[in-house]
Parts: sequence; structure tokens; C-alpha cells
Amino acid sequence: MSSDKFHIERSEVVYEGRMITAEMLDVRAPGGRMVKREIVRHPGAVAVVAVHNGCVVMVEQYRVALDDDLIEIPAGKLDVTGEPLADAARREMIEEVGLDPVDLIRLGSFVPAAGFCDEVLTIFACTECVEVERKVDGVEEEHSIVHHVPLAEVHEWIDDARLTDTKTLIGLHWARDRGLLDIVQ
Repeated sequence: MSSDKFHIERSEVVYEGRMITAEMLDVRAPGGRMVKREIVRHPGAVAVVAVHNGCVVMVEQYRVALDDDLIEIPAGKLDVTGEPLADAARREMIEEVGLDPVDLIRLGSFVPAAGFCDEVLTIFACTECVEVERKVDGVEEEHSIVHHVPLAEVHEWIDDARLTDTKTLIGLHWARDRGLLDIVQ
């Protein structure tokens, strides 16, 4: 069998967890060569650049993969079957920072780790929120710190390497490019 496209011949689930599934694939390359590839299946995620009272709202929380705390925009995985992306973004905002977005603007989607994972992350922005009670979901969120970074300072945070999380940097750049982080006089 020879073709000009890659073709997955076989897939075997080698691990199935609460958040991810790992598969071993047999892939036929153009020209017929067979190769093995390891893939992580992920349900996808949403994140929100939230501007509230002249500040960008972020969360500082522990990330076990790095054994460190990171400052990030509110985000979470798509773990409710059939839930629309905007509803998931709203749910995560309420859980993580106690804000219910009045307006959600879809900034875009990206693939964080295409070399080995099928996760697609969609980023929204909101410029108006209503304060509500946080509905913390998980031990990391229980111990998280909500930061309100003034718009006058957030540009420094973007540019000075203080933030290292990919979704946060992409989301803030997209929001800045659209003028959503401009200071209103």
C-alpha cells in the first residue's frame, strides 16, 4: 500500500485515566513505511481573559507536573459532555475566580502540544463580570490565590517573563491585539 498521505492503521489504548487517554498508534507513512506513535487524547479546554474593575483577573495555583505554582488566566477542561464552550468558560470563571462573565468574546483556539496530544484549547475574553460566590472544584483550586492585576501593570507582566503558561500568554496577547487590555480614561 502506497499513498501520499499518512494513515493510522491501528490504535491501542495503553492507559485510560480521569482526564487523559494514552494510545499507541501504528501509522503508515507515505511510501508505505510503518511507524509507532504515542498519543495523548484530551477532551479539550477553555480559558478566559477576564477584565474586571480595571484589572485582569488571574489565578495562582499549584501545578503538580512542574511541582510549582503558576499564575494563569482562569481555565479548565471540557469535562461536561455536550457542554457548549461558552458555558464551560462561564463555569470555570465561577469556580476559579468567583466572577460570572456578562459578555464572552471568542478570541480563538489553538493546539498546545500537537506533537503528542490532540487537546484543543479555546480562549475567550470578557470585559464585564458580576461578582458571585466561588464554586471551587478540586484541591488545587481550594488553595489558589486570585490576583487582580491592574491594566496599567498587565503589559509588564506579559513582557517581562513573569508569566510562563502558554494559554495565559496567548490569551493575553490576543486580548491586547484586540484592544481589550487598553486603559479606558
